Amino acid sequence: MATIPITLRGAEKLKEELHRLKTVDRPAVIQAIAEARAQGDLSENAEYDAAKDRQGFIEGRIQDIESKLSMASVIDPKGLNAEGKVVFGSTVELEDEDSGDRVTYQIVGEDEADLKLGLINISSPIARAMIGKESGDVAVVQAPGGQRRYEIIQVSYL
Repeated sequence: MATIPITLRGAEKLKEELHRLKTVDRPAVIQAIAEARAQGDLSENAEYDAAKDRQGFIEGRIQDIESKLSMASVIDPKGLNAEGKVVFGSTVELEDEDSGDRVTYQIVGEDEADLKLGLINISSPIARAMIGKESGDVAVVQAPGGQRRYEIIQVSYL
């Protein structure tokens, strides 16, 4: 069984979501189903259908999170000693060689990725281009508009 890399912060967020689903959302949907059943004829009861759909979504999400957590390889970026190389969990400052624009990204797992927060998926083209490189190296990324070149300015493990 393959492991799924996830940062410590990402694992905590998944655990919080799992706890909420089990302790808040699941009991609420069970109550909604009970109330809809009490109204009588279920064949034309929209509230009952909606509650059952919601229950299916919640149960599916619980299974999904439990599966991901069981296969997770939790990595704390603060504990990394990658000798300045870009690895999973590292935070990288880049400079676009064409425009001179600087951006900072942290390489995270699939469930944690959020470009607006500077969190990029380990499977993304830019992350794959950076892995193994260090400060001063150039990462060449194949983008839809052609190749983009980024100089790695700084690598940190926050």
